[in-house]
Amino acid sequence: MAQRFYVGKLAITSPAFGHHERIPDRHTGSGEDVSPALEWSGAPEGTKSFAVVVHDPDAPMVDGWTHWVAYNLPGDTTRLPEGVSGLTEGVNSWGNTGYQGPAPPPGHGTHHYYFWVYALDTETDFEPGLTRRDLLDRIEDHVLEQARLVGTYHVEG
Repeated sequence: MAQRFYVGKLAITSPAFGHHERIPDRHTGSGEDVSPALEWSGAPEGTKSFAVVVHDPDAPMVDGWTHWVAYNLPGDTTRLPEGVSGLTEGVNSWGNTGYQGPAPPPGHGTHHYYFWVYALDTETDFEPGLTRRDLLDRIEDHVLEQARLVGTYHVEG
């Protein structure tokens, strides 16, 4: 299989926080735990669908901690509003579907939360309930570009 390099113009942002800035409590387990609004632009030509994953690689687990897996997003999607519902969603590390925000162990230091958007070269119609690993395995050969927004969060302890 040929290796792909993801250099392009795809970019993801949030009106709730900037790159490497603290995620507001509203979007965490310490607050209302609603997903932040996400916006992206610069999708490459040929994009037919998107997937979004939120992952904490700093969690004290072998593969980090997954907070959200959403997919089957149409290729003309450019944003997800705050607290979005009605998406095809996978299973997070709590074993639930849907978004569950940052909730690091108290005193564990600052965690980094990667909000990934993947532009895919195919329309997807995956069943609900995929894990992050399942989704990544299925889309690996279809990723045209990917972009990330990194937010931070910590709980004093």
